[in-house]
Amino acid sequence: MKVIQHSSETLRTALVSSSPDLVDLYNKYTKEEKRLLGEGLRPGQPGSLFQPITLLSDSDWISAHPEEPQDFQSFYRDPHRKIPSATHRTIYLQTIGSFGDSGVEADLYVDWLRDFCQAFYHGLPVQLLPPVSVSETRCSFRINSSSHNLQILTGDLLRFLKMRKPKDAFCIVGLTMIDLYPKDSWNFVFGQASLREGMGVFSFARYDDNFYSSSYAGRLRTRRALKPRDYSVFEGHYTPPITSTLLLRSCKTMTHELGHIFGITHCQWMDCVMQGSNHLEESDRRPLDFCPICLHKLQVSVGFKIAERYQALLRWIEDDHGQTSASRSAKPTEAFHSYGLWLRRCLDVLETH
Repeated sequence: MKVIQHSSETLRTALVSSSPDLVDLYNKYTKEEKRLLGEGLRPGQPGSLFQPITLLSDSDWISAHPEEPQDFQSFYRDPHRKIPSATHRTIYLQTIGSFGDSGVEADLYVDWLRDFCQAFYHGLPVQLLPPVSVSETRCSFRINSSSHNLQILTGDLLRFLKMRKPKDAFCIVGLTMIDLYPKDSWNFVFGQASLREGMGVFSFARYDDNFYSSSYAGRLRTRRALKPRDYSVFEGHYTPPITSTLLLRSCKTMTHELGHIFGITHCQWMDCVMQGSNHLEESDRRPLDFCPICLHKLQVSVGFKIAERYQALLRWIEDDHGQTSASRSAKPTEAFHSYGLWLRRCLDVLETH
């Protein structure tokens, strides 16, 4: 086990910068907002809202994929980062393939994801596009040689999304319950984004608790030769049951991949939803929200009040029924309990004068 602990001075420079114009930008925050962001200068200390990154094995992302840390200044100065504008500010979500046999619950699941996304990226509208089948994307696909489940190729899906992207879009992201692979040499990928094109796609297939067991219902039980463009293999494709854990994991992946589209790279400063993950256990370990450094990056891009964003997220958790009727399923937010408590602690800091 290895704990990545940066000094307070290093974290302050990463958060604020030493450049006078960026110091002035940081000073536009209220006293209460700066108090919250300042919590990130002492991760892991008693009572702190933020924790240092803990690596448990050499297979964890930071160990396996060395990257240059992105501080606020390098993010802000990046000439290629995407910024929402008055004419391009809508986030579009595109579902690909089946999301379950139970139509009402599957529809609600997608609605819950949209509503969480709208609270997380507070201030930007989020719209659902009409669902599409796998065949409509004309994507390549394969059977994974290890897990024996169907997978679809991310590059083909990104090309399809580029054609579907509305003119007023800030970005378009694809959601699917089918496993993904980025190229033949890779086993799988949770998601992939094209930052400059404002596109991303991600899968929730591996968030089924039984995915890695021999009894996983999505395994193909008989060996079969796949024919290119024969999409009948996806008819009746297994989708995992919609649980609170599945919803939590889906929200993490969705918000992580969208963060990349804003130009935020993998976080290496402290525990953060923008940390990379090589496997499900590592993904489960990372929190559901931004560290102060990544929150600062998003806030200057969107312009929300930090307290209003946290309030919107807390409402999403506590509004179990949302706008659904009494006859429809309640939102399964049990797995979000600790996140709700954390949001309340953040709001306590922001609301204390």
